[in-house]
Amino acid sequence: MNEQALSAFIDAALAEDIGSGDHSTLACIPAGEQGKAVLKIKEDGVLAGMEVAAAIFSRLDPQSVFTPFKQDGDDMKAGDNAFEVSATVHALLSGERLALNCMQRMSGIATLTRTYTNKLKGYHTRILDTRKTTPNFRMLEKEAVRIGGGVNHRMGLYDMVMLKDNHIDFAGGITAAVNRTIAYLSKNSLPLQIEVETRTLADVEEVLKVGNVHRIMLDNYPPSLITEALALIKGRFETEASGGITLTNLEEYAKTGVDFISVGAIIHHAVSLDLSLKAVTP
Repeated sequence: MNEQALSAFIDAALAEDIGSGDHSTLACIPAGEQGKAVLKIKEDGVLAGMEVAAAIFSRLDPQSVFTPFKQDGDDMKAGDNAFEVSATVHALLSGERLALNCMQRMSGIATLTRTYTNKLKGYHTRILDTRKTTPNFRMLEKEAVRIGGGVNHRMGLYDMVMLKDNHIDFAGGITAAVNRTIAYLSKNSLPLQIEVETRTLADVEEVLKVGNVHRIMLDNYPPSLITEALALIKGRFETEASGGITLTNLEEYAKTGVDFISVGAIIHHAVSLDLSLKAVTP
């Protein structure tokens, strides 16, 4: 993750939660008092968010000591401990909920992503995430996908060109949309890859004719039509299957040999896992 972006996220999240002050802590804990807490795992799954938790406590107390017992991507079992952190008690209490919220959400996404990627073992195909993410939480959600074994698609609208159905329709067709994009990227010296969404085999043939793209998306194609499309493409461009793909039919699509399968559900259908941060007392 980008360190500067992570710091900005933590600052905004702490400001949202603490506001004018963590009055519960300020009221009953003397300033400067030192303490220790441990992250307890309460559900089985895939651990994610250790880097984020360490950064949160470091932000609140630069002298904090973060001791990991596991790493991001490790399998975790109920009853395990993930880390121990020593810091001022104010830092521990003020950062507790933010660290838990991030790790619980990220671990849920990593766990669901791992379920998908495990089904693809032995296949050429890889799982992609999408932009169907929580506003202002995308960086952490996509990091969780990566931890779970998935591949990150573009981070936003700025780091890849994706000409979807609406772009194509508004532009007057695939050829017009691609040619305008090539001219725009050249004029602005932008070395961005281009992906084009197709809805029919005729669309695929048009993309092959115009060329100058990096990846062809095959949107809402059944596996049999994916196979036909791949026979036309012949490996000249990367391929991505999208739309209506679930754990139930995932392997059917993988058997076609498509390069990527994009699944928004690995983020927006993920359920947070239960974790808790508990004080270590004498």
